Amino acid sequence: MPRIPTCVLTSDAPAARVADGHAADRFVEIGSFTKVLTGTALTRMAAAGLLDPDDPVECHLPATPGTGITLRNLATHTSGLPRLPPEPIPVHRLADPYAAFDESALTRALGRLDEVAVRPPGQQEEYSNFGYAVLGAALVAAAGVPYEELLAEHVLRPLDVHEVGARPDADRRLLAPGLFGRARRPWTMDGPILPAGGLWATPRAVADLLVRLAIERRLGDPAPSWQRSGALLWHNGATRHASLFAGATDDGRWVVVHRLNADSDDTDRTAIDLIRRIA
Repeated sequence: MPRIPTCVLTSDAPAARVADGHAADRFVEIGSFTKVLTGTALTRMAAAGLLDPDDPVECHLPATPGTGITLRNLATHTSGLPRLPPEPIPVHRLADPYAAFDESALTRALGRLDEVAVRPPGQQEEYSNFGYAVLGAALVAAAGVPYEELLAEHVLRPLDVHEVGARPDADRRLLAPGLFGRARRPWTMDGPILPAGGLWATPRAVADLLVRLAIERRLGDPAPSWQRSGALLWHNGATRHASLFAGATDDGRWVVVHRLNADSDDTDRTAIDLIRRIA
């Protein structure tokens, strides 16, 4: 059975606690925690006058006009778009489900958003990775620069956080261990799905992002991409072999848990139990 490398950082013990070969200074997949940064980029670009969160998608992309879907809908998962990109995943790509979702697939989907949507926008929240891919493309179009560049300009440099990226050097990546010690291959998520869940970061960078965005609020009110449960502001993330939970309470307690080869629900439960035990 593969071991479960674990990294934990909390407000009462901010020095990382690692087990089974994890590390606080190696790049790991952060999955949908990427959405926090994409949503923050939206609010920052709006403050800079580059766009309006209530812009219809077709203001920035060659999307079907008249759907009523706005950038805010995309950020709050109320766009009515499905969870996954609409084109079927080829059977031979099931082990790497986003590899086939390239720029041409995104363009085709944008041209039929009225058919792709499962309900009118604004009616119901439905978590959508596809929606965040569309949002990321809209931000890129509005900024006129690639996603990583706009993220650095509007989010990472203002927060003085640097250990975040889509393609970290291979010798700094930490992959899940498989049978006989071989590293498991990660999903391909550096195409249009990147703004939804494709970033890598060190756990210590995730902790810095959490504290500076959710507690210190250096860039203003938290972006609409955060989830809230009572006094807890949080977001998680999961890929095939990695899972993350990062959350902070209104009274300043916080926790980051990253695990490899672990069930994502168990990672969430572990993190919530930890934050409850912080005095």
